[in-house]
Amino acid sequence: MTKTNNFKPESKIAIEILKSKGFEAFLIGGSVRDFVMGLPIGDIDITTNATPNEVKQVFTDFRVIETGIKHGTVTVLINNESLEITTYRSEGTYSDNRHPDSVVFSNSLADDVVRRDFTMNGIAFDFDNGFCDLVGGLEDIKNQIIRCIGNAETRFNEDALRILRAMRFAAVLGFEIETETKNAIHKCKNLLKNISAERIREEFTKLICGKNAYNILQEFADVVTVFIPEIRECIGFLQKNRHHCFDVYTHTVKAVEKSPANPVIRLALFFHDIGKPSIAHFDEKGEQHYYGHPKVSAEKTEKIMTRLRFDNETKNKVVTLVRMHDTPIMVNDMTKPDRKRLKKIMSQIGSDLIFDLIDIKYCDNTAQNPEYFRGEDFYKQTRDIVNKIINEKECFSIKHLAIDGNDLIALGFKGKKIGETLEKCLNAVIDGKVENDKNKLLEFIQK
Repeated sequence: MTKTNNFKPESKIAIEILKSKGFEAFLIGGSVRDFVMGLPIGDIDITTNATPNEVKQVFTDFRVIETGIKHGTVTVLINNESLEITTYRSEGTYSDNRHPDSVVFSNSLADDVVRRDFTMNGIAFDFDNGFCDLVGGLEDIKNQIIRCIGNAETRFNEDALRILRAMRFAAVLGFEIETETKNAIHKCKNLLKNISAERIREEFTKLICGKNAYNILQEFADVVTVFIPEIRECIGFLQKNRHHCFDVYTHTVKAVEKSPANPVIRLALFFHDIGKPSIAHFDEKGEQHYYGHPKVSAEKTEKIMTRLRFDNETKNKVVTLVRMHDTPIMVNDMTKPDRKRLKKIMSQIGSDLIFDLIDIKYCDNTAQNPEYFRGEDFYKQTRDIVNKIINEKECFSIKHLAIDGNDLIALGFKGKKIGETLEKCLNAVIDGKVENDKNKLLEFIQK
């Protein structure tokens, strides 16, 4: 067992203050779960039989914020640490599938525990007496099981976000979802239509970065289609092409599985082939092709990420990587990376995204027909070339040119002609047609 000093000392202070005033108080929720599992402890939630007004009176010497006082929650700041303290409660109906229409404060810990989502999140902890586990959460953690407290369908009808939370926990922790809970997820999936785009985005991003994301995305593909319906036509869509041996969706989630747990990379891989089914066609030999699918996939990705309210920075990176994921980086005989092509890609997406693009290309390649895998060495060579380009300050961007817009203005260039000419110079330098030297570039321009 992890030592209790893994909890922030402020949590013990708060519980001791409440108990000194004659109230019950326990740590509960994610902090206790993570404590049991030996994971870093994050936000602290405390449950107590003290009413919100009584909590305010107990902590008069501290700053108290009425964060959710209607539902029994106040936030107490101790040494600048935020502690959410919530009164034991039972809940009424959930007409919006997210928030209770009413709550009734209780004096019973049991009333509070049975309203919670999963057994692993229903374990209470007292520094003096240890665990109070009324729902079998400790056993489920031991067995790596995610199980709803009580009736699973009821829990999901109360708060449909719990559907995605179960999937996310399973993906991140590597736990198995027990049968009743699993069946209820499939049955209640359409309730997710009542959940805000922001909350879905948050949970899905965490899910897709989990170590068990492949299994969850496969098993609950039908759930994903509720909030990303565009992915539906990828499921079971066979790729009748010698480079592929999986349907589009299986290829997609296999590529995700192989990638670093970086949300930009994993989101780009999840969306990279989403446009394939809509443009697939056969040649005269009966082989299927997907010409132009990166552009179509990028357009679909932008719409999806806008709908799910991703921030612009993340969205722009993901859309760029999807659009560029099929850009060739090999020499014409396809035996090794092409330095010139890499520089031209870097000129478009910069020196940061180029490494993400290489990761995406590698993962995409590993999820194809193994006969066409280019090998680890190919991608290592690619990264080495890019690093050398950067470290040796080779010219791959307009800002690296020995001339700039002022030099062109002095020659009489105006408007968009300035940018077009600088782009022409950059391509000439990358192609080795002219040295990155001011005089030679000016001479090149005036030919």
